[in-house]
Amino acid sequence: MTFGDAEPSRHRGGVAAMPAPAASSRVTFSRHELNRIFGLYGRMVAAGEWRDYAIDFLKDRAVFSIFRRASEAPLYRIEKNPKLARKQGAFSVISATGLIVRRGPELERVLGAIDKSLKLVR
Repeated sequence: MTFGDAEPSRHRGGVAAMPAPAASSRVTFSRHELNRIFGLYGRMVAAGEWRDYAIDFLKDRAVFSIFRRASEAPLYRIEKNPKLARKQGAFSVISATGLIVRRGPELERVLGAIDKSLKLVR
């Protein structure tokens, strides 16, 4: 066996091999959440208001940052923080100045703060 062919679960030199970090140790957006975010993003790009985005999956939260230009600070950050789910809601929209525009448990209602599409009034 060569160096890379060793069984990963075996002990080496009296020290247990560290397991690889699980992919689930990071907070991510679900497919449904990303579809909703990209739907809004696509409409705003078509309107010429937004031009770039970035997605960060961190240990404690997932962040979707929206930019007018790639060289600037983000206009908005859409954050998912599961630790706040029972208190204030897992989702929040944060402006460029750090002001929390809206926070809540449902992504659809939180995105309503920055979604400027036409709405039906009854």
